[in-house]
Amino acid sequence: MTHSPRFHLRRRSFLLAAPAALFAAACSDGTGTSAHADTADSLFADDQWRTLTDADWRTRLDPAAFRVLRKEATERPFTSPLNGEKRAGTYHCAGCDLALFESSSKYESGTGWPSFSDVKNGAVGTKADNKLWTQRTEYHCARCAGHQGHIFEDGPAPTGLRYCNNGVALTFKTA
Repeated sequence: MTHSPRFHLRRRSFLLAAPAALFAAACSDGTGTSAHADTADSLFADDQWRTLTDADWRTRLDPAAFRVLRKEATERPFTSPLNGEKRAGTYHCAGCDLALFESSSKYESGTGWPSFSDVKNGAVGTKADNKLWTQRTEYHCARCAGHQGHIFEDGPAPTGLRYCNNGVALTFKTA
């Protein structure tokens, strides 16, 4: 039995895509969140910030912050003034002002985005992000669900995590 070249190409594409799909399924709990997602979202599920429309957000945020926080865009690396911020203080969500990170957890990752090794307890929720060639863990503000960035497992001790954040999604308040 001979197969058309089209069949071979589709079969090859399927065989190449299957391992990625299996990996994504293995990392997911079936609800669209990553297997290591926390329960922070449930703390704020009925919060007023969750009811705002895109039009409401557009009036509250500048265009760059709107694209990142509400549309899950990514700012260009090395463009945020917060990347070089060294003072003691707290980093807050630019959408709803929830405190997300202490300055003591900030470090220079060399990536061009503000990076943190730890997050304030209950401040973020996570979900699987399959937009690129591999599954990543996206995190967002637990109160307003504004996109912040992605979590990677290449950070410093003691957590070993890197919360790679978009600077326009944050504000900084000195201690």
